Amino acid sequence: MSFWVYILRCADDSYYTGHTDNLEERIAKHQSGEIEGYTSTRLPVRLLFSEEFPTRNEALTCERQIKGWSRRKKEAMMRGDWAEVSRFARRYHPSRASG
Repeated sequence: MSFWVYILRCADDSYYTGHTDNLEERIAKHQSGEIEGYTSTRLPVRLLFSEEFPTRNEALTCERQIKGWSRRKKEAMMRGDWAEVSRFARRYHPSRASG
């Protein structure tokens, strides 16, 4: 069984990141408003990005990581611009900011 991390663009131009074991079904449920919460009030949604993982734990770990990223860093990742992703990663280091 495979698992996916996905990013949706909502009607208000915001992004939603999630993970699932059935990408097509999950997107359809978001699109229909069946999944209550963030996306149900921002329809329609459009799939912008998905990546497959062998385990749910890996997909969940990736989802949590992406959710912590800035919009610009997410957009760089979706473009496949890993140099830019790396540049954004070096911009802010909480451990350095307090010291």
